[in-house]
Amino acid sequence: MRPKILFIDSNHPRLHEMLLERGFACDLFYDKPAEELKRLIPAYDGIVIRSRFKITREIMDSAPNLKCIARAGAGMENIDVEYAKQKGIACLNSPEGNKDGVAEQALGMLLALFNNLFKADAEVRKGIWLREENRGIELGGKTIGIIGYGNTGSAFAKRLQVFDAEVLVYDKYKKGFGNNYVRESSPEEIFEKADVLSLHIPLTGETNYLVNDAYINKFRKNIYIVNTSRGKCLNTLDLVKNMESGKVLGTCLDVLEYESVSFEDVELAKIPAPMQYLVRSNKAILTPHIAGWTKESHIKIAEVLAGKIIKLFKK
Repeated sequence: MRPKILFIDSNHPRLHEMLLERGFACDLFYDKPAEELKRLIPAYDGIVIRSRFKITREIMDSAPNLKCIARAGAGMENIDVEYAKQKGIACLNSPEGNKDGVAEQALGMLLALFNNLFKADAEVRKGIWLREENRGIELGGKTIGIIGYGNTGSAFAKRLQVFDAEVLVYDKYKKGFGNNYVRESSPEEIFEKADVLSLHIPLTGETNYLVNDAYINKFRKNIYIVNTSRGKCLNTLDLVKNMESGKVLGTCLDVLEYESVSFEDVELAKIPAPMQYLVRSNKAILTPHIAGWTKESHIKIAEVLAGKIIKLFKK
């Protein structure tokens, strides 16, 4: 019998095309409301999601045939993964697909911040020609502290090797990954030496608001902060407090604490004071959760995830 896969969120066509080629039945119900989707799920062997839909215990309990929850992308915070394991439901994702896009954007944002590129560009477009005021700093010779050495953390570190920067990495769940351009480190060493902090971690109970006022003030130097992971890994109020004091010299944020659950919007008219500060600041570079949102990663995420689904159902 053909495995039935329900697509809850839109994805690159390559994902369902690859499954169809291998004999899967695919229903693309991108636009159906949540309540209707909940009624449909029990009839399927697998579901493919991105971010707009939470897969709860109740949904899993209602779906006796469910063998697979496949997330197109990296983060798994909208799935009760532990409960899925208890029920023998495989949880798949595809962080390999967008790691290069995330790494390139993290580097691009940092270089833009260091060299005042957006500020200078806006000034020139207004006929303002300021050179000394836009004197930049170089990445070479700086110490970059990376938290998390998964797909994106390792891809970012790899790109830093050409800049003659020292790269220190801490990953609570990995050991023995040091190489000729990365040094496996401790939080204490990163607090002591880092000029830049870059987050490459999932959002979990232990990483929610990991970077707060106390954490930031453990750094001996004044620092720059880059976040391309999840918005709630960083406390925005505490970030702004430390930007105002000069402890944080600048920040690059592709993810925001105030994003919707689906990551598809942020209500700018209702944003709180800390976010308003960031919007006005020329020491902050902000993008709408697009690190890894490249044309190439769109295809790669689909192909990686399709391959994992096919492998799972072949067993």
